[in-house]
Amino acid sequence: MDWQTWAGILALVILVLIVATRAVVIVRQAEVAVVERLGRFHRVLPSGLSTIIPFTDRIRARVDLREQFITIPPQAVITQDNVTIAVDNVLYYQVMDPERAVYAVNNFQGAIENLVQTTLRAIIGDMSLDQTLSSRELINARLQEKLDRETNAWGVKVHRIEIKQIDPPREIKEAMEKQMRAERDKRAQITQAEAQKQAQILEAEGYRIATVTRAEAERDRAILEAEGRAQALLRLREAESRGMVILKQAEADQVVLALRGLETLAEASRGQATTVIIPTQLADWVGALSALKALWPHQTPSESAAPVDSPR
Repeated sequence: MDWQTWAGILALVILVLIVATRAVVIVRQAEVAVVERLGRFHRVLPSGLSTIIPFTDRIRARVDLREQFITIPPQAVITQDNVTIAVDNVLYYQVMDPERAVYAVNNFQGAIENLVQTTLRAIIGDMSLDQTLSSRELINARLQEKLDRETNAWGVKVHRIEIKQIDPPREIKEAMEKQMRAERDKRAQITQAEAQKQAQILEAEGYRIATVTRAEAERDRAILEAEGRAQALLRLREAESRGMVILKQAEADQVVLALRGLETLAEASRGQATTVIIPTQLADWVGALSALKALWPHQTPSESAAPVDSPR
């Protein structure tokens, strides 16, 4: 074959390669490709290997189906009480309908960003500064509700939106810091006063309990001492009663009782007896001896010492 034939074959091979390259489409995982045929929407290619008709079909856009986020830059927002604050947030979304995301809106990411900014100005404009600082969850919920209604027509689902930071002006920050410092000082003083009050109450309660305990201890000691003395006296009387009963049961005669009385007198004279029992018979004998001593003639020492003559 001549060179012209070879040139034709080479051109045909190159054309086939070009057609095959344009006909084969590889779509990555978690992505889809929107295909147009002759300028109109034709179909959505899933992930993997697909084919299209070259020169009539073309890929309009590749859409990521994963959840993505948009960081909204800080923007100036005026509150209801005319305080200008800077608010920035982050939004998480996911494309649910690739066809509408491509054809329903031009650049849906930019549209979502502008929608967040305008909605945030409207929400915070109806709130005061204190409400804005303390109601982040409420602002997030209202933002998400508004974005869900608007982005549904674009085939996009807003999963959540979070306010990253609310930055008030410097003078407002200083005033808030002073207010917080004063509030902390007030709480500290209240806490200290409560602690002192509790300490005084506990001290008074402890003193009262100690006084009552000491009084009860003194009372119990006095009662125990009185009971001890009473028991001692009772046992002493019982012992004396048992002794008298024993003497009575033994039928002791007058002589034994008199000897017992003398023993008692001897113990009393030595200071060892605590109780003295003198029988009436002993008392009578002592009286009789005293009477005889009174009737007995008195003698001088010389007379009592002179010898007595024996009778002749």
